[in-house]
Amino acid sequence: MKIKSINVWTADLGNTKPYTIAFKTIDEVLNTFVEITLENGTTGIGAANPSEYVTGENLDQTNAALTGENLEFLIGRDLYEINQLLFELWLKFPKTPAARAALDIALHDAFTKLLGIPLVKYLGQKIKSMPTSNTIGIKNVADTLKEADEYAKLGFKALKVKIGKDLEEDIERLVKLREKFGQKFLIRIDANQGYTSAKTIEFYKRTKQLNIELIEQPLPAKAVAEIRQLPAEVRAVIAADESLLSAKDALELIKPPRAVGIFNIKLMKCGGISQGLKIADIGFHENIDLFWGCNDESIVSITAALHAAFACPNTKYIDLDGSLDLARDVVKGGFILKEGIMYCSDRPGLGVERI
Repeated sequence: MKIKSINVWTADLGNTKPYTIAFKTIDEVLNTFVEITLENGTTGIGAANPSEYVTGENLDQTNAALTGENLEFLIGRDLYEINQLLFELWLKFPKTPAARAALDIALHDAFTKLLGIPLVKYLGQKIKSMPTSNTIGIKNVADTLKEADEYAKLGFKALKVKIGKDLEEDIERLVKLREKFGQKFLIRIDANQGYTSAKTIEFYKRTKQLNIELIEQPLPAKAVAEIRQLPAEVRAVIAADESLLSAKDALELIKPPRAVGIFNIKLMKCGGISQGLKIADIGFHENIDLFWGCNDESIVSITAALHAAFACPNTKYIDLDGSLDLARDVVKGGFILKEGIMYCSDRPGLGVERI
């Protein structure tokens, strides 16, 4: 089945809850979409939301990569050669992983629609459901507790708390969360490269009794050698995020002494489902747990990440809340969310349709 055409456009999806992390405030959500149409009329959709701070790719570069002349190699190609097409994407877009991810997702969506099965079934479903965390940005104690209470009322069972600016306030926020909610929530934290080694160790020691699941990227992305020098018990609960952009990075992180115990996989970092699964396989063979995350993304790419996550036996955590605070989207359907628990639908492909 041949690819007939490819349509690309950008949409501002809006953000109902602007939030702050260690290095910026998020107050708008621009996503670029790719829709592939096959000769029989079947379509597949993908989406991109690059993070320039993490990968060096901004939205202008994403859009430049997705211009007509760069996509001509796909027109007229047989989608049943999907693995060859995915390989060519990897070669053609080495510096724009979000652009690659949008095309990768669209190809997977169209292909599994042709097969008439959900994407996760094609990939091999290992997991049926899992709680996603909902994210609380950097804010004062009172506002942290207020937002956590809102999520509790919505049925969420896991929180990801952004920290990294003030160690004392970071610890106080987590202590107060446990005092108010007890063990109601699973709690994981994300320092977004905001700590030093000394602060990471101090944070770990002072919050150990709080039952924090993991510490996401406490040190700068390039400080892998420094992360290796942390105590083994600390490294075991560190999730590599900005340090993990590719399968090559994953291979570096597992060299002894192993730098981290958890891989954070984001489709926008690595370039899509196909590359995300390569990282996941490395983690599986090295007994590394997987933590699937996201940017502020459309239902399209959030659903794609969920399908990939549920195809991996070593997926232990998901943080796929990136579409929950959007003011609007270009599709409906996709993942199913009930009281903080995520499920894949049984519809073909990603199970999304244009609005």
